[in-house]
Amino acid sequence: MAAYCFFDITEVFDLEKLEKYRDGVLSTVEQYDGCYLTVGGRCDVVEGGWRPVFPVLIEFPSLKEAHLWYDSEEYRELKALRLAATKGTAVFIEGTAFRR
Repeated sequence: MAAYCFFDITEVFDLEKLEKYRDGVLSTVEQYDGCYLTVGGRCDVVEGGWRPVFPVLIEFPSLKEAHLWYDSEEYRELKALRLAATKGTAVFIEGTAFRR
């Protein structure tokens, strides 16, 4: 079952570190069969008070693959760069089949 990693970057502290992160992250995502579904873009909030700032959505084949990527040696240094450069939220969501 597919899984999704949702990141909302709410503040950027260090553009140089973030640029290094952006230069290297795609190859790590692809190593774990992930693909970006959106990076930034407009959000129209239609209910509630949540106001995403800079949403990023990545799809993986499974929740297991998502966690393997997030905890991987390949991503470890890049994750540290992102965490040092930005403030935000990350959520992993396991997809489910919707049936009537």
